[in-house]
Amino acid sequence: MRLALHTCYGVIATMAVLISPLGAAFAESPQTQFEGYGDVGPVKNPGSASYDPDHGRYAISAAGTNMWDTQDEFYFAWKRMKGDFQIDARAKFVGAGKVAHRKIGVIARKTLDADSPYVDIALHGDGLTSLQVRRAAGEMTTQIMAPIAGADVVQLQRKGNKYTMRVAWDGQPLSAPRDVELDLGDEVYVGVFVCSHDADETVTAEFDNVRITVPAPDDFVPYRDFIGSNLEIMDVDTGVRTVVYRADDSIQAPNWTTDGKALIFNRNGRLYRFDLATRKPTEINTDFATENNNDHVLSFDGKMLAISHRRDAQSNSIVYTVPVDGGKPKEITPTGPSYLHGWSPDGKELVFTGGRDGNFDIYAIASDGSGAERRLTTDEGLDDGPEYSPDGSHIYFNSTRSGLMQIWRMPPGGYEHEQVTDDEFNNWFPHISPDGKRIVFISYGQEIAPDDHPFYKQCYLRLMPYPAGPAKVIAYVYGGQGTINVPSWSPDGKKIAFVSNSAGD
Repeated sequence: MRLALHTCYGVIATMAVLISPLGAAFAESPQTQFEGYGDVGPVKNPGSASYDPDHGRYAISAAGTNMWDTQDEFYFAWKRMKGDFQIDARAKFVGAGKVAHRKIGVIARKTLDADSPYVDIALHGDGLTSLQVRRAAGEMTTQIMAPIAGADVVQLQRKGNKYTMRVAWDGQPLSAPRDVELDLGDEVYVGVFVCSHDADETVTAEFDNVRITVPAPDDFVPYRDFIGSNLEIMDVDTGVRTVVYRADDSIQAPNWTTDGKALIFNRNGRLYRFDLATRKPTEINTDFATENNNDHVLSFDGKMLAISHRRDAQSNSIVYTVPVDGGKPKEITPTGPSYLHGWSPDGKELVFTGGRDGNFDIYAIASDGSGAERRLTTDEGLDDGPEYSPDGSHIYFNSTRSGLMQIWRMPPGGYEHEQVTDDEFNNWFPHISPDGKRIVFISYGQEIAPDDHPFYKQCYLRLMPYPAGPAKVIAYVYGGQGTINVPSWSPDGKKIAFVSNSAGD
């Protein structure tokens, strides 16, 4: 379904019916974030926009002489924002254009006047990528060149009066930042834009994966303070992301059920089943286990759920199993802290991270609770995130033993450890696709300590072939802890579920 939009500011016409900017037909998708649409400046040929909610994609057609000099003509989809924020998008021109300096991108603007002060990230038709700035009404625009040309992923961030540009070629990490100090006032218009650079020509551009994020405040206290959460589903091959649920508090770590009909996530210590058809969560009865963390995993047959519940302050976290539809949990690990991460494909064994004698290592234990736990790693440093490959031949995990947090693997017996990634990132929580062909994991930059996995940071979801190989970025995410701690692949291996974060609505 595609919603056709032709607008004046503050009014959207959907087909022949006028609705408010946040009316029901437009607001049914939580991915839609804009309040208004329309041309800015004395545009000769009016622009138009449409929205495809199935793919979270905006198509904008626009004319306009330029976005430069002392005034502008362009088409703008916007939302009013106060305080700190960032806007991310993936953008591309559709078809060929006549003018090399036709522009698309993201922008923060003081007013909707043609000569308003603004800052934008402009992607030009000839590949030029720059941060454009007009410091006062009617002044000449200046620009700061991006570190790369031909970018198609853009991120504009505001912190106080500092605006920062980061860009990327889709699939690659964000570039080094370029920033400018600019006072646009507290409330600004934030959104995406298109300008043809020719009053008589109309060009079309598409934007997807558009996110306007309000970051956590500077005085945020981890595990005490939380901001809102977006439950997202992404088509791994196309990179298209869709928000299917929004919560004002913290939801974390979605599993995909083996029938493909639901996700299981944790929220405030309890577990919920999220029905993908109705898009409504229902609490799973876990009896006394109401202090569950985000380490929960479905058995390969989909019948059982292993959970990590805080039994008491001393043990911190203990592993239990419970039927997937709920029931009284059965204790599996009498010793804690124990953080569950994986089932063996035959259902007979669980693998978990155990804190013992001041060190965190990988352990295995029978899934029925019989027998003693087996220690599988002994190296110094943090070992975490163990998960079986679908064929049962290896356990993948992440470890700081080589300096940065990197992905490793080992046979189920725990010998012959082999390093899988060796790059400039801190890589956590490898999840192997059901067909055993691909691995997705989360990566932080080196500004994050190797043994830390914090909330509310800029991070990446990356993909590499199984059993190892070059990794590429598949999602640029504001999140971290709780984003993708657990196996999150759809049963057909085409999609993943994860959580991103933003304060406010």
